[in-house]
Amino acid sequence: MRTCNLSNYLCLGLLALFVSSCASRKDVVYFQDTGSFETIVDNQKTSTKFKVDDLVSIHVSSLDPEASAPFNLYRGQSEGGFRAEQVDYLVDQDGMIDFPVIGKVKIEGLSPDELRSLLRERLSEYLKDPIINIRLRNFTVTVLGEVNRPGTYPVNGEQITILEALGLAGDLSLRAVRTNVLVIRDFNGTKVYNRIDMTSKDMTKSPVYYLTQNDVVYVEPNNSGIKSTNLDQRAGIYVSLFSLLITSTVLIITRTN
Repeated sequence: MRTCNLSNYLCLGLLALFVSSCASRKDVVYFQDTGSFETIVDNQKTSTKFKVDDLVSIHVSSLDPEASAPFNLYRGQSEGGFRAEQVDYLVDQDGMIDFPVIGKVKIEGLSPDELRSLLRERLSEYLKDPIINIRLRNFTVTVLGEVNRPGTYPVNGEQITILEALGLAGDLSLRAVRTNVLVIRDFNGTKVYNRIDMTSKDMTKSPVYYLTQNDVVYVEPNNSGIKSTNLDQRAGIYVSLFSLLITSTVLIITRTN
């Protein structure tokens, strides 16, 4: 009888531990303060700004391909039907890139549109109506903590919201604290820490709602998530003890019979 009672206690203990790790609706729902048919106008003017150590792809074309060719750098030569690889520009510690023909150009702090206008002006004496395509090659965001797929993700466009970044990471887990998500941003060696409440509609007004290149998003665990760390360890111990108890019980019953 003692053996049976002990096994019952172990089962109840395991059940209590698992129940205590459950999260409530209030802990997991986004945009809890929004009403029906409510309209929020996004007045934020955001755009990517180039930073030190960025890799930038710049391609110049015009109606005269021969005239625009000197303004594009390629690695190797086109042979046997293979196109040469275009060289990207690395923003140096002074925020500059070394552009063909026109020399050093400071692009740190500029948006792609601003850089496009600057280059078009500088190239106007060489080319008529140049077409300038610009792309940030190292635009990535890192999402860590209580998400389903933590990792570093490339961004194909010129901007990404924190909601889109969390979508790439498989969304927040049920153990995540949604009211205090941390965004770490680097401004040329200076770290800036911002927190955002994902349960409020005002999150769209946050300065970190739109992420920039190399931002890190960290989602901390809630109390059930912290408990579950110990729960996973204790559950393994309890399961082992429970298995041992069942085995011992079977042996005792077998010998008794």
